[in-house]
Amino acid sequence: MSDNHGNTPAAWSAVAVALLGFVVGGVGLMLDPVNYTIFWVGVALCAAALVVYGVMAKMGFNASSH
Repeated sequence: MSDNHGNTPAAWSAVAVALLGFVVGGVGLMLDPVNYTIFWVGVALCAAALVVYGVMAKMGFNASSH
């Protein structure tokens, strides 16, 4: 098992973007009437989190700084 356990800038950035996506999507579902445009923006942000992680990992931000 890795020593960093996901505590890298790439992982934290991806989690932050995914959390933002869940919040935006949740707000879109709670509106009355349900706003599917905002919901799908949230879904797109969650997908973008994977892209953020992949790009940052390729840039070397996925390595432990120990």
